[in-house]
Amino acid sequence: MDIKTATALHRLRLISIPEALSFPALIIFGSILSRVSDIDFLMMPLGILHGVLFVIYAVLLLDVWSKTKWPLKRVAFFFLLALLPFGGLYGDKALKRYEADGVIAARARREGTVSA
Repeated sequence: MDIKTATALHRLRLISIPEALSFPALIIFGSILSRVSDIDFLMMPLGILHGVLFVIYAVLLLDVWSKTKWPLKRVAFFFLLALLPFGGLYGDKALKRYEADGVIAARARREGTVSA
């Protein structure tokens, strides 16, 4: 794995957790709280925050896809995780494994252990 691919995976991991937490926050504090009380000023800022984080996640996922040449099925899986509340937390764990596997493979190639 080259440095650009590792960096792209790391950036996607960094945004996956805030994106995963912004959706439940929008649901809980934005939607539910505005319906059961007079607190409705949180809806717009949380909606904007979640929207921005989701777009950043989607753009970074496309960047990872172009660098890693993942199959469309894997990219669709990570995109679907972004649509689920807390789905990005599972996505972060999976991305961590891909990142670690790439680092191990790169180190093995550099040391001459494998020829891949």
